[in-house]
Amino acid sequence: MALRNHDAAMVLFFFLLMVTTYANAHGHSKKPEEITEGVYGAAAAVAAGPGGTFDITKLGAVGNGRADSTGAVMAAWRSACAGAGKQTILIPKGDFMTGAMELRGPCNGAVTIQLDGNLLGSNDLSKYPGKKMPNWVEVRHVDNFVISGKGKLDGQGPGVWSKNSCAKNYNCKLLPNFFHMNIYRCKDIKISGVTISAPGDSPNTDGIHMGDSSKITIAATTIGTGDDCISIGPGTDGVNITGVTCGPGHGISIGSLGRYKDERDVRDVSVTRCVLRKTTNGLRIKSYEDSVSPVTVSKVSYDGVVMDHVDNPIIIDQKYCPNSICTSKGDSKVSVRDVTFRNITGSSNTPAVVQLLCSGKLPCSGVAMQDVRVLYGGSDKKTTAVCDHALGKSTGCLKELACL
Repeated sequence: MALRNHDAAMVLFFFLLMVTTYANAHGHSKKPEEITEGVYGAAAAVAAGPGGTFDITKLGAVGNGRADSTGAVMAAWRSACAGAGKQTILIPKGDFMTGAMELRGPCNGAVTIQLDGNLLGSNDLSKYPGKKMPNWVEVRHVDNFVISGKGKLDGQGPGVWSKNSCAKNYNCKLLPNFFHMNIYRCKDIKISGVTISAPGDSPNTDGIHMGDSSKITIAATTIGTGDDCISIGPGTDGVNITGVTCGPGHGISIGSLGRYKDERDVRDVSVTRCVLRKTTNGLRIKSYEDSVSPVTVSKVSYDGVVMDHVDNPIIIDQKYCPNSICTSKGDSKVSVRDVTFRNITGSSNTPAVVQLLCSGKLPCSGVAMQDVRVLYGGSDKKTTAVCDHALGKSTGCLKELACL
């Protein structure tokens, strides 16, 4: 599956993934939505081919990139979700435009969307009604759900960026949501072989964000955006990121943390065999300087990561305060411990290769830097490291980076 540019303008996608597989544990027992009668509903009952396949073109979808195919896709979803066993929704070759779609379960069987063609998000904002923060595609309360294929999910973001002031005004009106993919209150999610692409200067376009989720794997994936390639939010544990190429973008981040009350801890995060290419940050943990939640980040491992001309290769920032929104200064309430940087190599665009900017009140503890060998590529200054309020041990690192 590809989430990438649709043409030379490098199109952005607004794809919100909310596969809430905690549904059964949280007591969601409602039946799948009934098939709506009418042109789409009646057709869906007879559209299934062998093995429970629903071809959206047999339900009225037109792949010319202009006709609204929302009803056809939703009819296919309702039928597939109601069916037992393995069900498939086929998006054949072509460009199928839709507005907002909520793919809601629980379903009676396992549903696969076979994406051979392209789904395009409408630039008509009236197609995203009824919500303060509208999204393009939402998947809720569904188990055993798969999206597979070589097609594209193309949100056509540049067509709506000019319709608000988010690039200049932090308190702007949000348009259809800003993450490419948002994994929220999910478990056992695997993302593999995906390409996510947006211009490097596109506004607030995180590649994959996750929060309050567990057992998330991201593998063999390429991400280039205008914000974090991957961001790990509060309440996340059991994350495995491997074989990811990131750039342009803001790197792989844990956080930002501590901004809201009742945030939960982040733990057991592994990042291995990744490449960060010309990103503003490399491996980053960030928490608000005026944090209100006493969150803990623990058991984080970075291993075998290559930096290719990264501005800030390794950074723990407990004084994070974007757009000067912090109401007070002081020590973060977020605790960072048991973090390992191992076999980190490559080049930096700035002299400060390592910046461990920890809280004086809650110092970072158990930090290990092993065989960290990243060099500043310039000739005007020397490679440096800063370790403020960071406790741990450096072994096998460049002498300039052994600040622990």
